[in-house]
Order: sequence, then C-alpha cells, then structure tokens
Amino acid sequence: MASPEPHKRRGPIAARLLALDAWLDSSLYEIGFKARQFWEAATIFSRRFRVNGWRRGIIELLSEGFTLGAGGIVVMLALAVPAFQDTAGDWRAQGDFAVTFLDRYGNEIGQRGIIQRDSVPVDEMPDHVIKAVLATEDRRFFDHYGIDVLGLSRAIFENVRANSVVQGGSSITQQLAKNLFLTNERTLERKIKEAFLSLWLEANLSKKEILQLYLDRAYMGGGTFGIEAAADFYFGKSVKDLNLAEAAMLAGLFKAPTKYAPHINLPAARARANVVLSNLVDSGFMTEGQVLQARLHPADVVDRGEQKSPDYYLDWAFDEVKKIAKPGQHSLVAHTTFDANIQKAAEESVEFHLRQFGKEYNVTEGAVVVIETNGAVRAIVGGRDYGASQFNRATKALRQTGSSFKPYVYATAMEHGFTPNSIISGGPISWGTWSPHNYSGESAGKITLIMAMAKSINTVPVRLAKDYLGIPPIKAMAEAMGVESPLEAHKTMVLGTSGMTVMDQATGYSVFAQNGFVGSRHGITQLVTRTGEVVYDFAKDAPPPHRVLSEQALKSMNTMLAAVPVMGTARRAQIPNIVVAGKTGTTQSYRDAWFVGFTGNYTAAVWLGNDDFTPTKNMTGGSLPAMVWQRLMVYAHQNIDLKPIPGIDKPFVDEEIAAKAEEAQKKSDDQAAADAAAERPPVLSSRTTQTLRDMTKQFQSAPAIAAPQPPEKLSAL
Repeated sequence: MASPEPHKRRGPIAARLLALDAWLDSSLYEIGFKARQFWEAATIFSRRFRVNGWRRGIIELLSEGFTLGAGGIVVMLALAVPAFQDTAGDWRAQGDFAVTFLDRYGNEIGQRGIIQRDSVPVDEMPDHVIKAVLATEDRRFFDHYGIDVLGLSRAIFENVRANSVVQGGSSITQQLAKNLFLTNERTLERKIKEAFLSLWLEANLSKKEILQLYLDRAYMGGGTFGIEAAADFYFGKSVKDLNLAEAAMLAGLFKAPTKYAPHINLPAARARANVVLSNLVDSGFMTEGQVLQARLHPADVVDRGEQKSPDYYLDWAFDEVKKIAKPGQHSLVAHTTFDANIQKAAEESVEFHLRQFGKEYNVTEGAVVVIETNGAVRAIVGGRDYGASQFNRATKALRQTGSSFKPYVYATAMEHGFTPNSIISGGPISWGTWSPHNYSGESAGKITLIMAMAKSINTVPVRLAKDYLGIPPIKAMAEAMGVESPLEAHKTMVLGTSGMTVMDQATGYSVFAQNGFVGSRHGITQLVTRTGEVVYDFAKDAPPPHRVLSEQALKSMNTMLAAVPVMGTARRAQIPNIVVAGKTGTTQSYRDAWFVGFTGNYTAAVWLGNDDFTPTKNMTGGSLPAMVWQRLMVYAHQNIDLKPIPGIDKPFVDEEIAAKAEEAQKKSDDQAAADAAAERPPVLSSRTTQTLRDMTKQFQSAPAIAAPQPPEKLSAL
C-alpha cells in the first residue's frame, strides 16, 4: 500500500496557491470594475461640456493649435541652443580695443573698436538725439520685450500698401543682437537666432544698456561705428552738441548708412533727415512747430571729400588684431598690407562686370581677395555695398567651390607619383550610388592629367580619389595648404561640394605662387601702441613659412594650371605676355562661379553668385569671374617688375600647339560651355611665341606615363 505522506505534503501548498490565484482574480476584477466606473463617470461629466455646430469647430481648431504650438515650442528650443552658444564668450570684447589702421604706405584708412571712455552715456546725450533715433528705429522700444509684434505688423502693412520696403520691422534689440553676435546673411537660421538673442539681451540687460550698446556699435557710414564717432566725422563735434537737424541726419543713417551718408550724397541725407523729422511728429515725440526750424535750416557737414573706407578689409584686419594682440593692449595703431589702388581696381572690376552683365547672368553679388606672393593681403572685396550689408562674403561666406577644388586633388596626386603626362581613364565611373558625369555629359576616354585639368574633366579626379588616393589625404592636403573652412570628408568633396571662403581659396592657391610654401599670409605687419612701442612685428614674431609641396609636385601643378587659361576653360583670364595660371569652378545649378588664379606677382580669388543661393543663368567660372579677374590683374601688373611663376616661367603652350594637343585628344576632348564661349586669347609677340615653342618641346620630350597600378588607398598625407 502506497504512503499517503506526499499527498498530505502537497495539500497545504496547493491550497495556498489556489487562494493566491483567487485573490489575484478578484483584485483584477475589482480594479477593472472601478476603472470602468470611473471612466463612465468621467464620460458623463465630460458630456456636460460637449459642444456642437460652429462651437465644435472652434474647439477643434484650438486643440490642434495647442498641439502644434507645443511641437513648435520644442523645435524652437532646439533651434535656440546654437543661438545661446554665441553668448558664452566675452561678447563685449570689441570694447577692449580701439585700433587705427594704416595702409602699406602709412596712410590712415580707418578705425575699429571703441574704448568705453570714448562712449558718451545715454543720459548725457540731448533728448532730441534719443527721440530722433527711437522715432525712426523703434518707437515702442520701452514697451516691448525685444520683439515688437505691433511694430512688425505695422511695417508689413505699410510695405504692402506701398508695394515696396518703406519700413523695417526689426526692433533696436534685434538690430543689436545682429551687430553683436550675427552677420547680415539673409537666412532663416539667422532670423531665428536673432529672435532668441533679442530675448536673451532683454533678460540680461536693462533698456538703457541695450540702447547704449546700439548707439555705440552701429555702423554709421564713412568707416565710422557709433553715434559719437559719426558726429565727429560728419559735423566735427560731440554728440552732446548736436542740434535737432544734425540729430535727424544721424538718425537717418542707421539702416542705410551708405545710401544716405552726407559726405557722399548730401541731398539724399537731407531728404532722409526730413523723413526723420516727420517720424518725430507722427510718433508724438515732438510737434510740427518744434521741428520747423530743423526743416527750414537743414544740417551742413564737414567737407570730407568722397573718401571711401575699405570696410570689409578693416573688419578682417580687426579680427586679425584681436588674434595677435596681448592682454592689456587696448589703444593700438596697426600697420597693414592694404593697397588702396589694388582695392579700388578690385571693387571697380566687380562693379563694372555686375552692372554690365548682372541681369544677363542673374547674378547680384561678388567677392575678391588679392594676395601678393610674399603673403601680404592687398585687397578684400566682401560685397558690392558695405552700407547695405556688412556681411563679409570674402571671409565669412562658405560657398561650394566646384571644379576650383580640383587642384587640391591633383596636388595630392603629384605628391604620390603622378605627373602631368600620366594617363588615366576619364570614362564613366560609379562610387557606390554616386555616378558623376562630365560637364558635357560625354565620356573622356584615356586622357593625360594635364588635359583633364585644362578641360575640367570631372571623372578623372573622382577616379584618382577612388582608386589611388582616398579622401583623407586630399582633405589633409587642402588643410595643409591653408584652408581653414571645415571640409566634409565625403567622396563628393573632390568635385567641390564642401563650402569654402574666398580667403581660403586665395590662400590655398597662393601656395603654388609661393614656391610650395604656406604660412606667409598676413594683413598686419606691425602693431604699435600710441606711445610708439612695437608690440608685434610680423617679420620677427610670426612663425616662419613651411613647405607643403615638393619642388617636383609644385612644378607639375604649375605646368598644369598654366595650361588652363591657354587651352582650357579660362581663356578669358589671359593677360598678354604675362604667365597666368589658375582654375575655374562652377557649382550645381550654376549657383556659384569661381576663378582662382595667380601670376608670379599676385594670387586672386573671385567668386560671383547670389546671397539667397538662387541659381544664375548658366554663368560658369570661365565667363564673368575670369573676366573680373583679368580686368583686375591687368591693372595690378602695371609698372611693376614681373616675376616668374615657380617652376614655369613661360606659358605652357600657344594657340598652334594647343590645336595639335586638342587634335591628339579628339576622342576624349570635353568641350565645356565656358571654353566654347571664351574669347580668342590675345595675340602674342613672335619672341614670346618662340619661347612658348621651346618650352613645349622640352615638355613634349618627356614620354607619357601610365598611371600607377592602384595600391592600397593612402590613409594619410
């Protein structure tokens, strides 16, 4: 008979488990029952608030509005983070310096910065000065919190009614935020940052401090910053001594300092001052009787002539001073490398061609940097009108470079065994999902690197990067040549998809003109205190230049780049009897067009495009940019000793030789539109032609070299 003990042992355990199961079941039932009761009660209660008809539509709209608003707040907070990062540093630093700038010959060209003791406190300014500014710029300044919604609405209404921009909607706080932290670049990102920074300024500064900073930092035309400097420049007196007519004239300068600068256009300045006087009456700050004398007796200004301040250059030079000045050095005199004649020629060339061909090509803006072969920055054109926009397109704007980036690829190749006569396939190529095409859409076949450079074949540098070099060495080469813009290490970089500044382009190409050395670019030769003490001397204190291109690679690159203006895409850049080398660049949808070139004396980078990134009408680097460059360089090379380009002191080839070379490359010739439309190069003298032939024979005596077999990609330069 079996023992009953196991059954007895399992009995109590099973009973406990059954009890636990019953408790769980009953508890879950009770919870569910209570929840249903609560939901039913809540439903019955909520029915009291149920609406129908048009009221339901309003409730639905409000509900959706709150939902979208909550999402918008999250997005706006995410966008606010980069804006507030700008406030982390010493954003008042500009007040630590007062610098007077001299050109290369010792002539004063302008000032930057401000010492606090030179600033006139708002409380000491005449009442009519403050009222004139507020009536014109921000009537509700003391009533809003950084963003004037009512003023913005009024401005939009007036602009729509007038069918033009007759009023601005930005508050004084918004304008100060732009002056302190941002640029004049017209982008949505900048406007969002401006709004957040305005709120930040209102939260951290008093209204009086905001107004003080605005009056001290605003650009007022004539190279002056701040209302005190403007009062001295235009009227020869302190702002404390201005009468109402003079105050109205200054108040009219804040948003259009170049257009209404009285030393340039006194009638326009007086007309603008009359508008300011009307604003004083309209805003209720003054009566018509109080402004009558100012209308009848408009302000006269000190005769300054039509001197023009190189403001874009001064802005860049001021940044350079702040980099090299030591703590405690405030009031300084900076001797610069600026050349007024070259600056004027650069500005004239940009303006001449944009006026002549701007509508035809749908292009509105341009930028130029000129560097002498000793590294001295001689001229900077950051835009057409500094008064309209202080955004420096030469040193701040990152624009895609297109084919003008290819020399960095070829320079890397020259350092790793290739020569101008190396033959490589210019046929179709795919790199993952990317299949770049040549400008004409045709295959180039087998082609020498010098012809690929001259004809701007796209598939060749891509093949060099994919099969032989890799992206990291190319990026390292560009950075070693002085490019400071952030380059994206992406395969498309070889065709110029990364943004670069005009200054970087001029710096990088100047390496070819400076015998392969980098590190000599400079704008400040000396910094001197007001007492005459030299606190910085470029010749002694700057690090010495260092070589980044070997002599052989340099000679190969300059040989290739010298062929581009003769038998390639930059024929409009040729200068009679002067060796010219360089490269064109055109980006997708014709948004940017470049020509960066050099001689033995100067390197110059030219960019043309639109601030809003809208496409031009088929403008290539070989058209308008090359023409701007050529006109500028013809002037710059007058009455100077011509220097040879390192490694090639004679042009590579003349028209006759070019025809023979093109005939040999018939099957692979990629005729770019800029090349086809280019004008015939200047006729050279018989003596020059003979030297061309001699140089060509020397080059042609070298056998063509097949490209090396693809090794493992180079991981570092």
